[in-house]
Amino acid sequence: MPTLTLMLGRMLGDLETIQTPAKRGYFRPRPFVTEPAETCFPPEPWLASSGSYPSGHTALGWAWALVLAEMAPDRADAILARGLAYGDSRMICGVHYASDVEAGRIVGAAMVAALKADPAFRADFAVAARELAEARAAGR
Repeated sequence: MPTLTLMLGRMLGDLETIQTPAKRGYFRPRPFVTEPAETCFPPEPWLASSGSYPSGHTALGWAWALVLAEMAPDRADAILARGLAYGDSRMICGVHYASDVEAGRIVGAAMVAALKADPAFRADFAVAARELAEARAAGR
């Protein structure tokens, strides 16, 4: 599914242009920095100096979930549940606050809405949706 792969990868770049200024502007310290506690994994040193608000992982996970749910409406409930759980895991693991995660979901949804207004994205979406449908029909 080359078009789907490229489209999802480009969405990461699109997110960086949106979230980087916000993270720098708010520069909210992460929970494990301000309230030292265990995390689910040993945080990389750069993570402690990276802003917590909004959650970029949540934004991307939610954006991908929205796109994939539209491509596979019969699996939308499961895809959206996974997108929500991915964001929640950032809070559960102690690297984001609940408000970071909620803001990430808003950023992700806004990004998808903006992308859907782009004719190039819509064209890629149509091709990627066909790729996904064909792969699912073939049992891949």
